Order: sequence, then structure tokens, then C-alpha cells
Amino acid sequence: MADNTAITPFRIDVPQADLDDLADRLARVRWAQELPADAAAAPAGPVPPGWEYGVPLSYVKRLVERWRTGYDWRAQEERLNTYPQFNTEIDGQNVHFVHVRSPEPDATPLILTHGWPTTPVEWLELIGPLTDPRAHGGDPADAFHLVLPSIPGFGFSGPTTERGWDRFRVARAWAELMRRLGYDRYGAAGNDGGSLISPEVGRADPERVLGVHVTQVFAFPSGDPDELTGLSEADRSKLAFAEWFVNNRGTYDKLQSTEPQNLAHALADSPVGQLAWSAQLMGEHLDPDFVITNAMIYWLTNTGGSSARFYYEDAAAVHPRHKVNGRGTEPLAPTTVPLGLANFAWDYQSIRPLAERDHKNIVSWNAYDRGSHFAAQDAPDLLVSDLRQFFRAVR
Repeated sequence: MADNTAITPFRIDVPQADLDDLADRLARVRWAQELPADAAAAPAGPVPPGWEYGVPLSYVKRLVERWRTGYDWRAQEERLNTYPQFNTEIDGQNVHFVHVRSPEPDATPLILTHGWPTTPVEWLELIGPLTDPRAHGGDPADAFHLVLPSIPGFGFSGPTTERGWDRFRVARAWAELMRRLGYDRYGAAGNDGGSLISPEVGRADPERVLGVHVTQVFAFPSGDPDELTGLSEADRSKLAFAEWFVNNRGTYDKLQSTEPQNLAHALADSPVGQLAWSAQLMGEHLDPDFVITNAMIYWLTNTGGSSARFYYEDAAAVHPRHKVNGRGTEPLAPTTVPLGLANFAWDYQSIRPLAERDHKNIVSWNAYDRGSHFAAQDAPDLLVSDLRQFFRAVR
């Protein structure tokens, strides 16, 4: 059956009954047990004190107290609804997206993809500077028309209903979305899962994609020992940290890429469980309302389980060298669309020699001394500047 290609306006309007049910569940939370602070293990690697076993109870209690007594979903809903939002059907799946056109008529179209455990909320602070640089002290020539989709299975796109929604299928859907919106030439960018999907948009639609900008290049050793002989000490240190992270902090990846349904039952039934699971990568330095809003969107749409399935589908689809837990068998030719990286200090550190094996047209590679995995929150000025600089060079 052919897709319904109509693009229909969407407005967030959560029923009050859903909010009342959430309040009741939060009031009756049963807290997890944990070891006393003086009995906890010494931190392993760069783990914050108190996080040795995972997300600590004290942090979750603070977030839940904020959620119960100080957080205002209706205010967040109103804020989100100030941006034009739409739904459309692509490849049998609903796709929700925010679409903000720049006041500059010659702005560069840009599809900007979030990751896990976030939503398009990740990008809200960037919308003004990117779409209207003239009003934010920038050059109007650097303006973008922004398309901010929710990955199928995440948030307001709703749960996926069939197998196969891996990065490649999402990328093909994004190419169709941009065609449907009338953008003949456009850029793609993203963070986390968006850094996996965006290069595939360039691979799927090379004639129309100007360039791809990412905040991580997830390039892992292929198994060929010769590949590592030329690495610098700095790159070897980066690789050692990546291996440590996968082995010590990568539980979410291992579980979601192997048996995500085991997790889905808990996430569907417990908002506090959803909050803690979402918060594990965010840390305590981010705005609590940002953490809660993203978790709440997963809760309200019951997409904790389907967002986890993205990891399973993706692991099953790609060659092992492209993902540590990959189970696929098809090697991929390197991408050729211009690629730019903005690598932030407290994030996965991309390794250029490995990246150049998978991407043959890296034209920008910038490392910064601040910012985290969520640079749109804690280093938005650097991210905006890097996006402007990269697309200025490739458009």
C-alpha cells in the first residue's frame, strides 16, 4: 500500500488524564535499593563518584522531586508548540518533525537529527541562531531552514510497527522527507544516533546532499592489526577510552542492541524507570528540565521500548567494523559527500585515521576544549559556529 504523502500540521496536546496518571505514579514510586555510600566501589576509570553502579538513587530522587513539584509540562508543551510541527507518512511509518523556515529566503536547508535518549528538544536552543543569524549577531548568509525530525520509534513519531528501522532506512526516509518539502539541495547534521544517520543521508542522496556535519565519527578498528600501527599516542589513548566506555558504560547499547524487549516492559510501566534509564548518559551538569522533558516525551508516547529497538535493528544491519556489537555481514563503501566533525571535550573522541577509512571526503575536523556529548546544551555557541563554518565551505 502506498504511503499517504500528505503533510499535516501537528500540535502537542497531552490529555490531562495522562498527566494525572503520571502524577499518581510519581507519588507512589518504590525506590530502588542501593549500597551505602561508604560501601560503594572505588570509581572505575572516569566515572563520577557515586555513579560506580550506574545512576545513583540520590540523583534520581532529585529529578523526581523536581518532576513532581516544580516541573511544568504545560509550559514545556506551550514552548514546543511555538515551533511549527507536522506529521507525514514515509515507508509506512509516521514521521513527526519540526520545520522552521528562516526569514532569509536563500537560507540553506538543513535536516538535524537527534539521538538517544533525546528528541528534537535537543535542538531548541539552536533554532534562533541557526535560522536567524541576523538577529543573533551573525551573518545572514549563514542562515538555515531547519527540519528537526523525530526518529521513527522515538517520541511523537510514535512506536515503529515493523522490523528494519535501522540507520539506513531512517536515512532514506529523511531523503524522502526533504524531497517532499521541496528542498533540492540540503545539508544533514546530527549528534549521537544522528551522527550515525546523517552520513547515511549523504550516502542515500549524494546528488542533493551538500555536506554532512556530525559531532562523533564512530569508526572502530576492523580487526586488521596493520590499521593500528600508525596511530599516534593520542589516538591510541582515544581508542583505549572508547574500549573502556564500551565495556564499562555501554550497558544501554549492549541491552538495546540484543534484547530490547526485556527492557521495554519496565519502561512502559514506570516513569521513574524511564527517567533513570534516559538520564544515565546525561549526567548532573545538564538542566534538570531538559532531562525530564526528553524522558517525559518518551513516557507520554510509550516509545521507550521502540527507541531501544533502533539499536537492535541497527546492530543487525551493519558490518561489525561500523559498530562494536554489529552482527551484519555487508561491508560498506566509504562515504564521499563532504564531512565535517565538531568533537567536544567531554565526549567520545573520534579518531581521524579510522574515520578516514570510512569517510573519504573529510573537509573539516575541529576539536574543542569544552562541551559534552550534549553540546547543544553546554556549548551551543561552539556548535553553531562550527555548523556555520562547515556549511559556508560546502554550499
